[in-house]
Amino acid sequence: MIRVQRGRGGWVSSGGKLARAVAVVSLGAMLALAGCSSKKTQGLNDGNNPNALGEGGVNGSGQGSLEQLTKGTLGQGQQGPLTDIHFAYNEYTIQPQDGSILRGNASWLQKNASSRVQVEGHCDDRGSEEYNIALGAKRAQAAKEYLVTLGIPGDRISTISYGKELPVCTEHDESCWSQNRRDHFVVNQ
Repeated sequence: MIRVQRGRGGWVSSGGKLARAVAVVSLGAMLALAGCSSKKTQGLNDGNNPNALGEGGVNGSGQGSLEQLTKGTLGQGQQGPLTDIHFAYNEYTIQPQDGSILRGNASWLQKNASSRVQVEGHCDDRGSEEYNIALGAKRAQAAKEYLVTLGIPGDRISTISYGKELPVCTEHDESCWSQNRRDHFVVNQ
Protein backbone atom coordinates (compact mmCIF):
# COMPACT_ATOMS: atom_id res chain seq x y z
CA MET A 1 0.00 0.00 0.00
CA ILE A 2 1.07 3.51 -0.71
CA ARG A 3 0.70 6.02 2.07
CA VAL A 4 -0.68 9.34 0.83
CA GLN A 5 -1.06 12.59 2.77
CA ARG A 6 -4.67 13.79 2.68
CA GLY A 7 -4.84 17.37 3.89
CA ARG A 8 -5.17 17.95 7.61
CA GLY A 9 -6.18 14.38 8.34
CA GLY A 10 -2.65 13.12 8.12
CA TRP A 11 -1.43 10.11 6.29
CA VAL A 12 -3.81 7.43 4.93
CA SER A 13 -3.33 4.26 2.96
CA SER A 14 -4.29 4.45 -0.68
CA GLY A 15 -6.95 1.97 -1.81
CA GLY A 16 -5.25 1.51 -5.18
CA LYS A 17 -5.46 -2.27 -5.19
CA LEU A 18 -9.08 -2.22 -4.16
CA ALA A 19 -9.90 0.39 -6.80
CA ARG A 20 -8.17 -1.69 -9.47
CA ALA A 21 -10.06 -4.82 -8.39
CA VAL A 22 -13.39 -2.97 -8.52
CA ALA A 23 -12.49 -1.58 -11.95
CA VAL A 24 -11.58 -5.03 -13.28
CA VAL A 25 -14.80 -6.59 -11.96
CA SER A 26 -16.87 -3.71 -13.35
CA LEU A 27 -15.17 -4.00 -16.73
CA GLY A 28 -15.77 -7.74 -16.79
CA ALA A 29 -19.46 -7.25 -15.96
CA MET A 30 -19.82 -4.61 -18.68
CA LEU A 31 -18.19 -6.88 -21.26
CA ALA A 32 -20.42 -9.76 -20.25
CA LEU A 33 -23.53 -7.63 -20.60
CA ALA A 34 -22.34 -6.20 -23.90
CA GLY A 35 -21.84 -9.74 -25.18
CA CYS A 36 -25.48 -10.62 -24.58
CA SER A 37 -27.38 -10.69 -27.81
CA SER A 38 -30.83 -9.34 -28.46
CA LYS A 39 -31.22 -11.80 -31.33
CA LYS A 40 -34.41 -13.88 -31.18
CA THR A 41 -34.07 -17.51 -30.21
CA GLN A 42 -34.38 -19.73 -33.23
CA GLY A 43 -37.00 -22.46 -33.14
CA LEU A 44 -39.74 -20.47 -31.47
CA ASN A 45 -42.78 -19.80 -33.56
CA ASP A 46 -43.03 -16.07 -34.14
CA GLY A 47 -45.34 -16.56 -37.12
CA ASN A 48 -42.54 -16.25 -39.69
CA ASN A 49 -41.24 -19.83 -39.57
CA PRO A 50 -43.79 -22.50 -40.53
CA ASN A 51 -41.60 -25.29 -39.11
CA ALA A 52 -41.00 -23.64 -35.74
CA LEU A 53 -42.34 -24.94 -32.48
CA GLY A 54 -44.99 -23.01 -30.62
CA GLU A 55 -46.70 -23.85 -27.35
CA GLY A 56 -48.86 -26.53 -28.93
CA GLY A 57 -46.03 -28.04 -30.98
CA VAL A 58 -45.16 -27.26 -34.57
CA ASN A 59 -47.17 -24.25 -35.78
CA GLY A 60 -49.04 -24.34 -32.45
CA SER A 61 -51.49 -26.78 -34.05
CA GLY A 62 -50.80 -29.94 -32.05
CA GLN A 63 -52.65 -31.43 -29.13
CA GLY A 64 -49.84 -31.12 -26.63
CA SER A 65 -50.27 -31.59 -22.90
CA LEU A 66 -50.21 -27.86 -22.27
CA GLU A 67 -52.98 -27.23 -24.79
CA GLN A 68 -54.99 -30.15 -23.40
CA LEU A 69 -54.59 -28.73 -19.89
CA THR A 70 -55.93 -25.32 -20.95
CA LYS A 71 -58.89 -27.02 -22.64
CA GLY A 72 -59.51 -29.22 -19.61
CA THR A 73 -58.97 -32.44 -21.58
CA LEU A 74 -55.57 -33.55 -20.21
CA GLY A 75 -55.61 -37.28 -19.50
CA GLN A 76 -58.97 -37.89 -21.17
CA GLY A 77 -57.75 -40.34 -23.79
CA GLN A 78 -56.82 -37.90 -26.58
CA GLN A 79 -53.72 -39.86 -27.55
CA GLY A 80 -53.27 -39.15 -31.23
CA PRO A 81 -51.63 -41.52 -33.72
CA LEU A 82 -48.55 -42.16 -31.55
CA THR A 83 -48.50 -44.04 -28.27
CA ASP A 84 -47.00 -42.77 -25.01
CA ILE A 85 -44.25 -44.65 -23.25
CA HIS A 86 -43.74 -44.90 -19.49
CA PHE A 87 -40.71 -45.01 -17.21
CA ALA A 88 -39.68 -46.50 -13.89
CA TYR A 89 -39.22 -44.25 -10.86
CA ASN A 90 -36.25 -41.86 -11.30
CA GLU A 91 -35.30 -43.56 -14.60
CA TYR A 92 -35.01 -42.40 -18.19
CA THR A 93 -34.03 -45.74 -19.70
CA ILE A 94 -36.28 -47.08 -22.47
CA GLN A 95 -37.89 -50.31 -21.20
CA PRO A 96 -38.10 -53.39 -23.49
CA GLN A 97 -41.91 -53.12 -23.74
CA ASP A 98 -41.53 -49.47 -24.79
CA GLY A 99 -39.12 -50.45 -27.55
CA SER A 100 -41.99 -52.10 -29.43
CA ILE A 101 -44.16 -49.02 -28.89
CA LEU A 102 -41.41 -46.77 -30.24
CA ARG A 103 -40.94 -49.06 -33.26
CA GLY A 104 -44.66 -48.64 -33.96
CA ASN A 105 -44.34 -44.87 -33.57
CA ALA A 106 -41.34 -44.86 -35.93
CA SER A 107 -43.28 -46.89 -38.48
CA TRP A 108 -46.11 -44.35 -38.43
CA LEU A 109 -43.64 -41.47 -38.76
CA GLN A 110 -41.95 -43.16 -41.74
CA LYS A 111 -45.33 -43.53 -43.48
CA ASN A 112 -46.13 -39.88 -42.73
CA ALA A 113 -42.88 -38.26 -43.81
CA SER A 114 -44.26 -34.71 -43.72
CA SER A 115 -45.16 -35.00 -40.04
CA ARG A 116 -43.02 -33.74 -37.21
CA VAL A 117 -43.22 -34.86 -33.60
CA GLN A 118 -42.55 -33.18 -30.30
CA VAL A 119 -41.60 -35.52 -27.46
CA GLU A 120 -42.83 -34.24 -24.10
CA GLY A 121 -41.03 -35.56 -21.03
CA HIS A 122 -43.15 -35.85 -17.87
CA CYS A 123 -42.48 -36.94 -14.28
CA ASP A 124 -44.46 -37.78 -11.16
CA ASP A 125 -44.77 -35.14 -8.44
CA ARG A 126 -42.03 -36.47 -6.17
CA GLY A 127 -38.75 -34.55 -6.12
CA SER A 128 -37.92 -30.91 -6.72
CA GLU A 129 -39.11 -28.90 -9.68
CA GLU A 130 -35.56 -28.57 -11.02
CA TYR A 131 -34.83 -32.28 -10.71
CA ASN A 132 -38.04 -33.24 -12.51
CA ILE A 133 -37.47 -30.75 -15.34
CA ALA A 134 -34.02 -32.30 -15.89
CA LEU A 135 -35.39 -35.86 -15.65
CA GLY A 136 -38.22 -35.05 -18.09
CA ALA A 137 -35.66 -33.65 -20.54
CA LYS A 138 -33.59 -36.83 -20.28
CA ARG A 139 -36.70 -38.96 -20.88
CA ALA A 140 -37.69 -36.96 -23.95
CA GLN A 141 -34.12 -37.08 -25.29
CA ALA A 142 -33.94 -40.85 -24.76
CA ALA A 143 -37.08 -41.35 -26.86
CA LYS A 144 -35.77 -38.99 -29.54
CA GLU A 145 -32.47 -40.86 -29.74
CA TYR A 146 -34.30 -44.18 -29.98
CA LEU A 147 -36.46 -42.89 -32.84
CA VAL A 148 -33.36 -41.57 -34.62
CA THR A 149 -31.75 -45.03 -34.40
CA LEU A 150 -34.90 -46.37 -36.08
CA GLY A 151 -34.35 -44.06 -39.06
CA ILE A 152 -36.41 -40.99 -38.21
CA PRO A 153 -34.42 -37.82 -39.00
CA GLY A 154 -33.54 -35.89 -35.86
CA ASP A 155 -34.70 -32.60 -37.36
CA ARG A 156 -38.28 -33.96 -37.42
CA ILE A 157 -38.21 -34.53 -33.65
CA SER A 158 -38.13 -31.87 -30.97
CA THR A 159 -38.16 -32.33 -27.22
CA ILE A 160 -39.58 -30.44 -24.27
CA SER A 161 -39.75 -31.20 -20.56
CA TYR A 162 -42.74 -30.37 -18.41
CA GLY A 163 -41.31 -32.10 -15.35
CA LYS A 164 -44.09 -32.62 -12.82
CA GLU A 165 -46.18 -29.66 -13.96
CA LEU A 166 -48.77 -31.44 -16.16
CA PRO A 167 -49.86 -34.65 -14.41
CA VAL A 168 -52.59 -36.79 -15.95
CA CYS A 169 -53.37 -38.19 -12.50
CA THR A 170 -53.23 -36.30 -9.19
CA GLU A 171 -53.63 -39.06 -6.59
CA HIS A 172 -50.67 -39.80 -4.34
CA ASP A 173 -50.08 -43.49 -4.97
CA GLU A 174 -47.88 -45.62 -7.22
CA SER A 175 -50.61 -46.41 -9.78
CA CYS A 176 -51.10 -42.69 -10.35
CA TRP A 177 -47.42 -41.79 -10.27
CA SER A 178 -46.67 -44.45 -12.89
CA GLN A 179 -49.15 -42.80 -15.28
CA ASN A 180 -47.35 -39.47 -14.91
CA ARG A 181 -43.84 -40.83 -15.62
CA ARG A 182 -44.20 -40.71 -19.39
CA ASP A 183 -43.17 -39.38 -22.76
CA HIS A 184 -46.08 -37.99 -24.73
CA PHE A 185 -45.78 -37.62 -28.51
CA VAL A 186 -47.43 -34.63 -30.20
CA VAL A 187 -47.73 -34.98 -33.98
CA ASN A 188 -47.87 -31.95 -36.23
CA GLN A 189 -48.10 -31.65 -39.99
